[in-house]
Amino acid sequence: MAIDETKTFISINIAVLTVSDRRTLETDTSGQTLVERLTGMGHKLAARTLLKDDVDLIVQQLEAWIKDPHVDCVITTGGTGVTGRDVMPEAFEQVCEKEIPGFGELFRWISLKSIGTSTIQSRATAGVANGTYLFALPGSTGAVKDGWDEILKYQLDARHTPCNFVELMPRLREHQKG
Repeated sequence: MAIDETKTFISINIAVLTVSDRRTLETDTSGQTLVERLTGMGHKLAARTLLKDDVDLIVQQLEAWIKDPHVDCVITTGGTGVTGRDVMPEAFEQVCEKEIPGFGELFRWISLKSIGTSTIQSRATAGVANGTYLFALPGSTGAVKDGWDEILKYQLDARHTPCNFVELMPRLREHQKG
């Protein structure tokens, strides 16, 4: 992974959604860790909220951010496990136009180093909807650190070579042009 210092860093607008039945914004260490990392890198926090594990509520919030021209990317934390309450992948299925399967695959491979075979319980996922990137991370602070530090901080940096998600942003809506 290389950063081309001759290229200009491009700040994007990122919304953060925590999904939890037990946390509040004050006790949401995963969401706070994510906010600190993305703003520390130079990105803008477009919005932040916390919702209960409810597919309809999550879909409604995702759709609002997907329609918002001031949100380039949404990163969620929580709700990616296999219990009855974990519904983030189901919510993503309802809004994503294109899946990014490599994100979940890479996340689980990275997570294997820290939590071993327990990584198989993660349904981390990603996709694109209306030109907005969507990434779903598990709810633990460690998972957020792995997802951001090992994948997203590079893919959301326009200077990352050989390629990155930011440089593709102008082309994400090509199918809508007619």
